[in-house]
Amino acid sequence: MVSRADRGPLADWFWTIDRFFLVAFVLLMGVGFMLSFAASPAVAERIGLNSFHFVERHALFLLPSLVVMIGLSFLTPRQVRRTAIVLLIIALALMVLALFFGVEVKGSRRWIGVGMFSIQPSEFMKPAFVVVCAWLFAEHARQPEIPGNLFAIILFGIVAALLVAQPDLGQTILTSVVWGGMFFMAGMPWLWIVMLGGVGAGGIVTAYYMLPHVTARFDKFLTGEGDRFQIETAHEAILQGGWFGQGPGEGIVKRILPDSHTDFVFSVAAEEFGIIFCMALVAIFAFIVLRGLNHAFKERNDFNRFAVAGLVLQIGMQSLINIGVNLELMPAKGMTLPLISYGGSSMIAICITAGFILALTRHRPEKRAQERSLFRVAQGVPAE
Repeated sequence: MVSRADRGPLADWFWTIDRFFLVAFVLLMGVGFMLSFAASPAVAERIGLNSFHFVERHALFLLPSLVVMIGLSFLTPRQVRRTAIVLLIIALALMVLALFFGVEVKGSRRWIGVGMFSIQPSEFMKPAFVVVCAWLFAEHARQPEIPGNLFAIILFGIVAALLVAQPDLGQTILTSVVWGGMFFMAGMPWLWIVMLGGVGAGGIVTAYYMLPHVTARFDKFLTGEGDRFQIETAHEAILQGGWFGQGPGEGIVKRILPDSHTDFVFSVAAEEFGIIFCMALVAIFAFIVLRGLNHAFKERNDFNRFAVAGLVLQIGMQSLINIGVNLELMPAKGMTLPLISYGGSSMIAICITAGFILALTRHRPEKRAQERSLFRVAQGVPAE
């Protein structure tokens, strides 16, 4: 146990970190590893691999992801910003490379092969994009003569264009919603809200008419016609689970459910552990979002406020989209459930997001005292 009297980096970290956040993130990682035993063996066997192939690979990414999350949580807000800028530049460059030299899967070029593994650069772009945009919005709020909002709009346009070119409509919608939420927090004028809302609606309509796979997914969702095997199987798995589930390893429907270890792991959780377990899982995601927004509400530093709110909104929206697809409340999208679904790029990227959140929400008494002093001076009250 670390004593409050200790004055080392580890002691400072332990007593300043938001331990509720830390427990929530580690708990989700543990649940994800547990569900990999339930969801992935049937998929591995269908494609001729060892039953525990995906379980072993999931375990392989757990420790590096945890190290990344803990390591980033030691950073100061300035170091978080600098790390995000470097990460964003690298991720955008890799996204461009993926369009020309990437691995094509189901008509999309989102991955770059590296030996036995594949990297999805857009996953690493997301947390870095949020932090950099938060910095741009904060700089504009601090000094209106700095065109931070304009730069954030240009950056968003670049990111959206690269995502559409892959194409990846789900990530485009997720990034747009998170960016719009941050822009709204930064004081977006109502005219901009209407204009950007119109652009977003127009983009969805254009995607519907221009991209055949988007058309098929929307038509299946709206009319119920076409190949609905995947979504109907997921729905059946949820119904079979009932309130308390069939029990660990006892699920039957999961054995024929495509992508049960990635996009539809929530349905597997419902079949084996029940609706109550799934409600607890949703509660953990809701806790992360609400606690993050509470931190943002109390934060006086604009950069910290925008970044924390944007990062927890990203986790919340991604989980909402994944669960919504499983419950047939949204058209099918290739979106992982954060820290639960199988996927090395997704897990490490979400741990980067979690590390940034932990770093930005650490309690820093000296910083708080300085901010209170500056606030008192601004109000005409002598500093203490």
